[in-house]
Amino acid sequence: MNEVMAIFAGVGLAAACGFRVFVPLFIASLAINTGYEAELLMNFNMQELVGEHHWLGSDLATITLGIATVLEIGSYYVPWIDNALDSIATPAAVVAGTFISGELMPDFIGDGSFKWVAATIMGGGTAGLVQGASVITRGTSTATTGGIGNPVISTAELGGSILTAGLAILIPILAALLVLILLYFVIRTFFRFFKRRSDAKQAGPPAEAT
Repeated sequence: MNEVMAIFAGVGLAAACGFRVFVPLFIASLAINTGYEAELLMNFNMQELVGEHHWLGSDLATITLGIATVLEIGSYYVPWIDNALDSIATPAAVVAGTFISGELMPDFIGDGSFKWVAATIMGGGTAGLVQGASVITRGTSTATTGGIGNPVISTAELGGSILTAGLAILIPILAALLVLILLYFVIRTFFRFFKRRSDAKQAGPPAEAT
């Protein structure tokens, strides 16, 4: 059961990376650095991640991730830069999601190679899907509001990242349930987006006035 909770925690943090790349990494680093997550990780039989014995819990990692988090959050409130960041954030979210879920992946999954394959599918895939839905939502907001509504989207994404990452650390099973609900809306967003594109292609270009 502890190993299952570890997987839930990793996937929850990966999903949070889909909203903001550095926020969940910073939250995890801060929790490990301060020892707040020590008991939790020991319950997961992941003692190697506790305290300064793991680089993610070092002072340098926490400070660096904190600075990156502030810059990332602020950049998403700058018009048009937020859309440009999505082209970078999408692959970065997949990498971050793979990394954080792989770090928490228990040894019972198998050898190192299979473990990271599983982390790529579960963690990287979840982060990529969430980030993809965010790109679609922000693009729609830009097209319909000229970017005026984008700060609302950015705030919702930030809140989603903090909430999901927090639950992943504190109550992994709730984080897993939240991820399932989130994936439902993500898949629905993709379905609606491609359906609109398909309908637009079938409708063809607008007729010219005579």
